[in-house]
Amino acid sequence: MTKRIDVHEEITNRIIEAIEHGAGEFKLPWHRPAGSITRPVNIQSKKGYRGINVVTLWVEAQLRGYASPVWGTYKQFQEAGCQVRKGEKASLVVFYKEIEFERAAAEVADGDDATASAWLARGYWVFNAEQADGFAQPERPPVVEIVRNDAVEAFMANTGIETKWGGHSAYYRPSEDAIQMPDRGLFIGTDTTSATEALYATWLHEGVHATGHKSRLDRNFAGKFGAEERSREELVAELGSAFLCADLAVTPTPRDDHAHYIAHWLEILKGDKKAIFTAAAAANRAVEYLHGLQPAETRQAA
Repeated sequence: MTKRIDVHEEITNRIIEAIEHGAGEFKLPWHRPAGSITRPVNIQSKKGYRGINVVTLWVEAQLRGYASPVWGTYKQFQEAGCQVRKGEKASLVVFYKEIEFERAAAEVADGDDATASAWLARGYWVFNAEQADGFAQPERPPVVEIVRNDAVEAFMANTGIETKWGGHSAYYRPSEDAIQMPDRGLFIGTDTTSATEALYATWLHEGVHATGHKSRLDRNFAGKFGAEERSREELVAELGSAFLCADLAVTPTPRDDHAHYIAHWLEILKGDKKAIFTAAAAANRAVEYLHGLQPAETRQAA
């Protein structure tokens, strides 16, 4: 394994050099859903939802993969000439209405107002426009062709780590021990990375996260670093992704995107000059672990 470790060290040094020269800003290499950056609006009033309902509907859109910011009740969609499909699950929103009532005579002192007011909460069940037939959805971004990389597909399959495809987010969820990836057609790449490279680099990034599960390497920075755990874990995952991209020939050289992403997390860890080297060591262990899950005949030559 000595040869691969040397390659990883070289990649780390090149990423550090890119950061020192100004890495630039990291850009998400897939389409973002409109629902995550646009205030949810009601189909009938065209007005935006307010308060806790904004957060509630953003979360619902994220969990269910809705790109549309348009919501409404079953009746409102019917009145708009649309039909919510049978079996679709509604989401709860809350509206507050101020009501006035007469105070009991015993509670009213001389000169006091005989009326009082209170806020009454009332819940409504709403659906997203993507749950209804007949709603004119905005034109979706064009689908970029992704060239299948059989080496990475086999590599990830051999790890035994479950990957779910769908929605607009990429993450590893320890409670389920599963990777969630955006739909393949949403990947667009960046100025320095193709859509294909972006997809597989992202997938490998989440695969490195998965090595930290207690059933694998049990990588837990919480006890040592406290609130900085996420920053350090992201460094590990992105360096590991860069190493694997080189090992599996996803990219011929370390991409600027790796430096962009790592620079963001290093900014949070300004006080720790050794952070990237500590992360590189952990990333190398994670990568070696994943290689160790491959069939003997397909493992990297030592």
